[in-house]
Amino acid sequence: MSASPTAYRGLPDDDRLPPVRLAYDRHTWKEIAHLLGNLPMTIFGFVYTAFMILTGVGLSVTVIGLPWLVTGLAGARGIGRLERARARRLLGVRIDEPSPLYGSLGRRAFQERQERRRSQGGRGGAGSEGYFGRVLTGLRDPVAWRTVLYSFLRLPWGALTFGITLVGCVVLWPVLPYLARGMANADRAMVRSLLAPSDELERRIAELESDRGVVVDTAAADLRRIERDLHDGAQARLVALAMGLGLAKEKLLEDPEAAAAMVDEAHGEVKLALQELRDLARGIHPAVLTDRGLDAALSSVASRCTVPVTVTVELGERPAEAIEGITYFTVSELLQNVSKHSGARSAAVDVWRTEDRLLLQVTDDGRGGARLDGGTGMAGLAERLGAVDGLFVLDSPVGGPTVVTAELPWRKRAPS
Repeated sequence: MSASPTAYRGLPDDDRLPPVRLAYDRHTWKEIAHLLGNLPMTIFGFVYTAFMILTGVGLSVTVIGLPWLVTGLAGARGIGRLERARARRLLGVRIDEPSPLYGSLGRRAFQERQERRRSQGGRGGAGSEGYFGRVLTGLRDPVAWRTVLYSFLRLPWGALTFGITLVGCVVLWPVLPYLARGMANADRAMVRSLLAPSDELERRIAELESDRGVVVDTAAADLRRIERDLHDGAQARLVALAMGLGLAKEKLLEDPEAAAAMVDEAHGEVKLALQELRDLARGIHPAVLTDRGLDAALSSVASRCTVPVTVTVELGERPAEAIEGITYFTVSELLQNVSKHSGARSAAVDVWRTEDRLLLQVTDDGRGGARLDGGTGMAGLAERLGAVDGLFVLDSPVGGPTVVTAELPWRKRAPS
């Protein structure tokens, strides 16, 4: 007897089990094979999980305890993968694989990021931060802990289903298909509830783990840039100024004219040093943004662009300082790209609010052809926005125009 094709619409092929089946069809034999395989699989899973987890907890007071526990949890993930594959093959349960442990970047990218951070001269502790970060991520892995629970619960169930199926093959042959279907349905429910990824929540956790690394990398790069600018710019100029004033002091009595010339030169150096410090402070957080908000700050940035820029800001109120700062620096870097790479005759900046999101759009009529991997800093901007739950969309066909749209969460400004 066959069911109507419409009864199966929208389901994966192997999940389209007919509501009425022959006593012993291919689905029944697959279910029986699955049930007979329950005992060896559950014994293996229980013994492995008990040994690795209990020894890891017991050794947690030593230096190897937590890494051992993380290794055990990683192995539990592997057991879950095997069980999902077995359920797909024999029970027709279609389950997506959970997100990688170290976020959407995956393990290899996570490790590459840590190596890159160390190679870029992060002060001692970058490696230790990466090591402890991996340990902490492993200990908080929800996929592994659910697999541990699955392994413990499955031991009595696996023994029971194996025994019933084995006896059924001998003395309960006529009713075995119905017993197998009932027990297999219970297995399907257990696999779906404990081994299936919790979709959005787990995916969000993985993304946040990845985004945290991006934020740390960005902060470290900014600190190195500030240190380099101070060392090569204002600090070097102030050292030269101090030496010049020392020489002027020595010549003050014996050659007043030369001393006056040196003091005049030092005065010029002071002005240059002050300008460099102002530029550096503006790069950290401009005073105009703090005092007057995005409209005035973005107008100031636009005035330094090499092409005419129209700025429109429609917010009604000021967002949180962090969101305001990210918006400012995003627009600032995009306008720098317009100046350096676009060949545009004009550009426009629009910032507005839609419900709980802040949106910004930077448009230019240049040559186009910009890419996220084109070396213009677009990829870095996308990463920074992603780290705060933002979005970054680049539309830049060859020949132009280029339209960059960014979206940030709206957060209220804390009362001052």
